[in-house]
Amino acid sequence: MSLAEPHLTVPIARPRWHGPRALAATLAVALTLGIVLAFAFSIAAWTPAALGALPLVALTAMWISGGAATALLGLIRPAEPSPTPPETWRPASRTAILVTICKEEPQPLATHLDALRAGLIRAGLGAATEVFVLSDTQGPDLVEVEEAAFRPLHAAGRLTYRRRPRNTGRKPGNIAEWVGRHGSAFDHMLVLDADSRMTPRRIRHMIAQMERRGDLGLLQAGIALRPGETRFGRHQRVAARLLSRGFGPGFAAWTGDSGNYWGHNAIIRIAAFRAATALPLLPGKAPWGGSILSHDFIEAAWIRRAGWAVALDPATGGSAEEAPQKLHAFHARDRRWCQGNLQHLRLIAEPGLSPISRLHLVMGVVSYLVAPVWLVLVALMAFGGVPLVGLLPLAMVAAVLLLPKLCALAGWWRSARTSRRRRIVLRATIGELATSSVIAPLVMLRQAMAVFAVCLGRDCGWKTGHGPRFSLLPGFAEAMGGWALVGAAVVISGPSALWLAPLALPLCLAPVIVRVLDAPA
Repeated sequence: MSLAEPHLTVPIARPRWHGPRALAATLAVALTLGIVLAFAFSIAAWTPAALGALPLVALTAMWISGGAATALLGLIRPAEPSPTPPETWRPASRTAILVTICKEEPQPLATHLDALRAGLIRAGLGAATEVFVLSDTQGPDLVEVEEAAFRPLHAAGRLTYRRRPRNTGRKPGNIAEWVGRHGSAFDHMLVLDADSRMTPRRIRHMIAQMERRGDLGLLQAGIALRPGETRFGRHQRVAARLLSRGFGPGFAAWTGDSGNYWGHNAIIRIAAFRAATALPLLPGKAPWGGSILSHDFIEAAWIRRAGWAVALDPATGGSAEEAPQKLHAFHARDRRWCQGNLQHLRLIAEPGLSPISRLHLVMGVVSYLVAPVWLVLVALMAFGGVPLVGLLPLAMVAAVLLLPKLCALAGWWRSARTSRRRRIVLRATIGELATSSVIAPLVMLRQAMAVFAVCLGRDCGWKTGHGPRFSLLPGFAEAMGGWALVGAAVVISGPSALWLAPLALPLCLAPVIVRVLDAPA
């Protein structure tokens, strides 16, 4: 295929529901039914509130069951590593490594890219790759510092630095503009964010997979997290390392050639990107209209619609990113993702999409809707609107929530050959479970608030700050919500409200929890 050869758009065949996909669907349906039936059998009286709660329970059950089924599938069917190219192999294609940057600290990135370029040359990829820094940074002071970091490397031919005077379309617009100007000189583009890291060896492996499969339009790499600087950052890294071992292979198995895109650490065929056409601009005003914030899901769906395969290479070796190190930064990013994912409601019915691509969009929406749904269910049960007898529903929910963690433990346990390593794995799993259990109510409340904010028409856009103008003690908003929930539940339900403790206690202690987690590791 020549560099500029187009790929004809072809209809997407309906996915075949057999093998890993059928197994994942069967597991998810079985777990969902188990939760719904446990809830239904525990209803003491079918009040209107109980009838209304049943579909809400089904929605949340489907969400957590899907995650558990994916983890189980990954445990049952571990991913087979793709063939490693021999040391003498050299790419026949050309790949542009695109690093997008906007107001990030430039010097550490410049140092890293200089070392990356040297590593690419040592790996035999010098002639087959070229590094581009695509900047959307604005402001004279920031621009001056950024240019001072990258211009010497640009002048020395180590990379190409380009800053747009107007950041039209944000990151997707920057990449599309680069494709229009330079894409004809390359077969592939490897997209990285400023905090992304990929080793030359992993890049070499990704290019080889693209050359091996001419139908592959996008290949997403699994992503590990870089070492954390805070306790919260360290927790995220441990959780990602533990859970990705089963979840990544399971996700790759059932999505097949209709995978997803996470916005970076992925290689894209230029012809596939061009065939997918430009991202739509949603009619109306933000938060529901305007530019699509979560553009990566849409780009994957559009590439798949154009007839190209979209796949996940779930291995995380040589591929990493930096996670938010403090809870307030995590919530700010999550708020933007919430708005972007809810925008997908307007695109789910787009003609020609693969059914699995539609499912990715639905899953992205539901991932945020479950937070207010959980909140409503908790309120209904705490205030006596849904009279439950026994703890069977809660036990079923807890079991399904624990399944991905148990699958991760089982996967790591069988690969840990010594008792010392198994003790480390067990200690890490218990620590991750305890920390995530404490953090979950805080995240649930924040996500519910984010959904309500979008429904009320509040736009967060790409701004770094979109909260209230007055400053509260970190965790104070969650604490107020927790104490309000406890007070109302005790007044209405009395001692029976004690079952709320696992949810309410972390909320009430949120200021202390946030302070502990934000402290240096």
